[in-house]
Amino acid sequence: MASLLCCGPKLAACGIVLSIWGVIMLALLGIFFSIHSAVLIEDVPFTDEDFMHKDPSRIYRLYEQVSYNCFIAAAIYLVLGGFSFCQIRLNKRKEYLVR
Repeated sequence: MASLLCCGPKLAACGIVLSIWGVIMLALLGIFFSIHSAVLIEDVPFTDEDFMHKDPSRIYRLYEQVSYNCFIAAAIYLVLGGFSFCQIRLNKRKEYLVR
């Protein structure tokens, strides 16, 4: 049977640390974008035309789009963290089988 092990223990541990950081950071950014934080206006992809209208719904829609993208990226980091966790478990099982 082919082994599913493709990462060493150090790379898998690094993957978990980076995944945890990515999930926390992107989830917080997603929350702040969803509440329309004024500090993050520079990160919203707007045009000059969006500011010409009196109705702020266009800007809010862009905030929601960026928030949605942050939550998707956090979910991808969560999946990669799960993959790294599985790799750590496989590495530990391999250590027990060799000895």
